Amino acid sequence: MDPIVWLILLVVLIIIEIITMGLSTIWFAGGALVAFVASLLNVNVVIQVVLFLVISILLLVSTRPVAMRYLNRTRVRTNVESLIGKKAVVTERIENIHSHGQVQVNGLEWTARSLNDDIEIEKDEIVCIVRVDGVKLIVEREGEN
Repeated sequence: MDPIVWLILLVVLIIIEIITMGLSTIWFAGGALVAFVASLLNVNVVIQVVLFLVISILLLVSTRPVAMRYLNRTRVRTNVESLIGKKAVVTERIENIHSHGQVQVNGLEWTARSLNDDIEIEKDEIVCIVRVDGVKLIVEREGEN
């Protein structure tokens, strides 16, 4: 295969990556680069295509999770995500069995449930928000974790 085809593919994939910044085509650009070099060395077309596919998949599987973790480290949590780890005040006793409980956090009332179904949390206790489940906050007493 003519090296120019792999070079054009490489450039197109890099441009797509620059436009989208989705970390999806950059791995295939790496495969196209290897295939381009193989093409310059007059390697068989079938081997070039296999190199492109194998290198692209290896790069995608081995480095994408690490890159995503590194890039998401500086991501600012917004809206509901930002509540996780915050403290809240119980405004209505939390009883999972009877589906009761409310907390106040950042001046807003939220329906709340205890992380552990066996634990009831009394009014005015301070709790820590563990996760958000739909429109309910899942909480535990401060210091229980």
